[in-house]
Order: sequence, then C-alpha cells, then structure tokens
Amino acid sequence: MKIIFVKPMSRFAIEVGFDDGAHGIVDLADIAGRGVFSRWLKEGVFESVKITASGALEWPGELDLCPDSIYMRLTGKTPEEVFPILKKQLVYA
Repeated sequence: MKIIFVKPMSRFAIEVGFDDGAHGIVDLADIAGRGVFSRWLKEGVFESVKITASGALEWPGELDLCPDSIYMRLTGKTPEEVFPILKKQLVYA
C-alpha cells in the first residue's frame, strides 16, 4: 500500500489518502517530541511533510514513517489484518 495524498492539518495531525481508497486524518501527537520526532517541534518542520517514491511520509533530515504504520493508525486494523501472512504459523518438526 502507498500513500498518495498528504496534507498537514492541525499541530501534529495529517490528512492522508491511500492507493486502496482509505482516507482520513491521523493524529501523530503521541510521538511528536520523542526521540527523532523531536525535530517536529521546530517551527515548519512537521508541515513540510512529503510523500516518497515508495509511498512513505518523509520530513527534512530523512525522518520518515512507513505507510503501513500510518495505515494501521488510520483504519484501526491490526498487523495481522493488514498482512494476512502473519496469521499463518510455521510448524517446526
């Protein structure tokens, strides 16, 4: 899945659209100011979000978030729902 649309909204929230039609607002305030995401606290950095060629989100300084994590936040789906292969269990003899 790829992000095909992004628009910064209120502080640390983005409106996103995916190539499968999923669309909505994702609040990232819970990670703003933590670790590498402290860069977002500098004025204008969060708002300069772009979409990479692989459909991820990227900010200045090569700070990025994969589309999968944004998709799960948007839809509320679990990793197993997004990636059905995770449901299969390997059986070892």
